[in-house]
Amino acid sequence: MANPYHKFVSQLADSIRDGADWQKGGFTTVARPQPAADAPVTMLFSPHPDDECIFGGVALRLCREGGHRVVNVAVTQGSNRDRQQGRLEELRNACDYLGFELVQTAPNGLEGVNAKTREGDPAKWQHNVDCLAGILAEHRPQIVLYPHETDANTSHVGTYFAVIEALSKQPADFECYTVETEFWSQMPAPNVMIESSTHDVGELVTALTFHVGEVERNPYHMTLPAWMIDNVRRAEIVGNQGGATPSFVYATLYRIGKWSGGRQHDVVDGGRFVAADDDIGTLFA
Repeated sequence: MANPYHKFVSQLADSIRDGADWQKGGFTTVARPQPAADAPVTMLFSPHPDDECIFGGVALRLCREGGHRVVNVAVTQGSNRDRQQGRLEELRNACDYLGFELVQTAPNGLEGVNAKTREGDPAKWQHNVDCLAGILAEHRPQIVLYPHETDANTSHVGTYFAVIEALSKQPADFECYTVETEFWSQMPAPNVMIESSTHDVGELVTALTFHVGEVERNPYHMTLPAWMIDNVRRAEIVGNQGGATPSFVYATLYRIGKWSGGRQHDVVDGGRFVAADDDIGTLFA
């Protein structure tokens, strides 16, 4: 009997290499129903343009299945000042494709969203925090996504602290669900695994190609599905070691909590697996 696994691995590698040369951006945006005027708001605080595509699996489901207004906040527009306006345009196109709204923090994004600024330049850091606090106050989102505390990249870690401090500046009655995300470093204790359908993963990869300048330099859009497959490998971190695992192919891991009374609270008992055909809204009810 021929060994099918060599063929599988070879075909997968060929597909990833071939896909690096496929069309990037320019795909037609499909007309979709607009969210209701009073639709709940899900807000992504994205450290860089492209993070909305990478950790946005749950936001895409809330948008398309739950009718949420998804608002992506461009915390920065990258560190290369010559590319900041170009990256903004690419981000706008990606958000349009996904059906996300876009909010800028500053004409070129915020600068110094990192631990160095937080520790060494309090005035600049406070400016950044106040900017995010103002966006939260204006939109009063029901759900807020942001990187976890140890997500390795300096801007991701900086965004975590800036969002937490911005939440702390909200009125005492402000409440929202918090969704910590991961990419550069795995979080130690995710409490939910959310499946994305093959269609949704295709949408996220397609949207990622609108970040043309980035994926031409490094075709990481082609490895996003592999990252989501590897997330499924970690099912026993969400559930129990040696326990039953879901039959997902693609998924993203998150840590869901709730901000209430000026601090974060745990709301998920144990770990949860949310399949592509489950009601995504039950996580936030």
